[in-house]
Amino acid sequence: MTDWKLPWDGACRCGQVRIRISAPPLLTMACHCKGCQRMSASAYSLSAAIPTPGFAVTQGEPVIGGQHGATRHYFCAHCKSWMFTRPEGMDQFVNVRPTMLDDASWVVPFIETYAQARLPSVVTGAKHSYDTFPPVEDYGRLIEEYAKEGARPR
Repeated sequence: MTDWKLPWDGACRCGQVRIRISAPPLLTMACHCKGCQRMSASAYSLSAAIPTPGFAVTQGEPVIGGQHGATRHYFCAHCKSWMFTRPEGMDQFVNVRPTMLDDASWVVPFIETYAQARLPSVVTGAKHSYDTFPPVEDYGRLIEEYAKEGARPR
C-alpha cells in the first residue's frame, strides 16, 4: 500500500504552532532513553522521521528547549509541547512527534531504540528492537522495509 493520504497537519497543545507533513515517514520509532522519558514525561517518546523537504512549520515560531546542544529539540514557546527534533548531523530528516498530528491514530512504532532503558511494563509493538540505536548500516534496510510494511493512515 502506498497511499499515505498526505498532507498531514498538526499543532502543539495550544495551537499557536502548526506544522504540515507533505512526505511519508521514513520510519516510526519509540525511544526509551532517559532523556526522552524525561522530556515526554512518559515511558518513551514517539517519532516519525520525515524527510526534511516534506516538513514545514506553517504557523508560529517554535523555540529550542530540552537539550540545548547540536541536536535541537523544538517546543511551542507558550504551551511547551515538544513538537520535533533536528538530530545533529542528520539534516536529511526531522523527527516529528506524531502525537502533534491532527490524526495520529495510525502511528505504530516500527523500531524501538534504547530498549535497555525500557520500563519493565512497557510494550510498544515495534517490529525491531535495539538496545541503543540501530547500527548505521541497518538504516537503509529498515527504511526500505518500512516503506513496504509500515502503518498507513486509515
